[in-house]
Amino acid sequence: MKVYEEFVDLAYEPSKNDLIALFKIEPRKEIKIAAGAVAAESSVGTWTKPRFLPKRIEKLKARVFEIRKKEKLIKIAYPIDLFEPGNLPQILSSIAGNVFGMKEVKALKLLDVRFPRKLVKSFKGPKFGIRGVRRLFRVYDRPLIGTIVKPKLGLNSEQHAKVALEAWLGGCDLVKDDENLTNQRFNQFEKRVRKTIKARDLAEKRTGEVKCYMPNITAEINEAIRRAKLVKELGGRYAMVDLITVGWGGLQTLKEALDDLELVIHAHRAMHAAMTRSRDFGISMLVIAKLSRMIGVDQLHTGTAGIGKMKKEETTKINEFLRSDWYSVRKVMPVASGGLHPGSLPALIKTIGIDAIYQFGGGIHGHPKGTKSGARAVRQALDAVLSGIDLEAYAKSHEELREALEKWKPVKFR
Repeated sequence: MKVYEEFVDLAYEPSKNDLIALFKIEPRKEIKIAAGAVAAESSVGTWTKPRFLPKRIEKLKARVFEIRKKEKLIKIAYPIDLFEPGNLPQILSSIAGNVFGMKEVKALKLLDVRFPRKLVKSFKGPKFGIRGVRRLFRVYDRPLIGTIVKPKLGLNSEQHAKVALEAWLGGCDLVKDDENLTNQRFNQFEKRVRKTIKARDLAEKRTGEVKCYMPNITAEINEAIRRAKLVKELGGRYAMVDLITVGWGGLQTLKEALDDLELVIHAHRAMHAAMTRSRDFGISMLVIAKLSRMIGVDQLHTGTAGIGKMKKEETTKINEFLRSDWYSVRKVMPVASGGLHPGSLPALIKTIGIDAIYQFGGGIHGHPKGTKSGARAVRQALDAVLSGIDLEAYAKSHEELREALEKWKPVKFR
């Protein structure tokens, strides 16, 4: 349509206050028209021209300023005045709203967004971030080691706390709930948190190390805040939230409450693959990471770079962003989780580095001698890697690691 072509201006030079969106696009027919349709629908346009069109509307137009036909990539510049500061749902309703359903496109994926400084600074960002998390644990020279209580569902509160205690005594720094464990009848939230925090205190007393529990408070927002207050009252230091399923607006509200409570925010990305997995449709995990850092989570699941059970993705690029300077917004701690075991550690540290949290579920609890031995095996593997010693050589004098490697072979570098 001719009206859509008016939103394509390949001579336009974006200003520092423009939001820049990078899309991969599969046009129904002509890429220029499809690109213009996306820019129009996500800003001030529609399929036909209104009779009344104030002059200021022209200044609010989104403009397609780059089209790469061969790669099927387009860049669109959005004037900052299109967006309400501090309102992420509104921003996403614009750049990632109706555009995915337009008939002019066969497929569309939002790959990246460059947010202008003024828009980023309208959000609070992380309260703790990497520095705050390390300060909490008093650990500065190694990755933090965590686990997820397994089996993920079915244990009662006492069994849950017992597994957590074994993991902490074996050497884990953190223990978290699974993403789908909240307040089920067999393991009620309040009972679980009370018992598990008591186990944490016992583990700290026995080991002399700081230990933390990350209870999953995900629920309707008012209920999630009530649970967070309970966590704080009982001596907790963390709250875990499933950021996609709780919703962006909900996450913003929850962030305010958790900051007031001085609780570190551990963000799980459950359901992200519904948007990120397709190469041609949806929203990339990089964009979700930027949104999460802007709102202000302190830790974020970002993938295992293909080392564990999850699909290989752009983990390295995401982690680089989370740990980079970005308008003085605090840096976010990446979390690798999914199919990891002691033999994964050399590849993890080589690929992801030490400014990260490595979480081992089955790779700890599936150890032939149980959870405590599994956690010990992970810490032994970590000690070996940081000392530059081959895992199998180190295992000769460390029983738990030897038994782990007999079950799970070391992962080769990729």
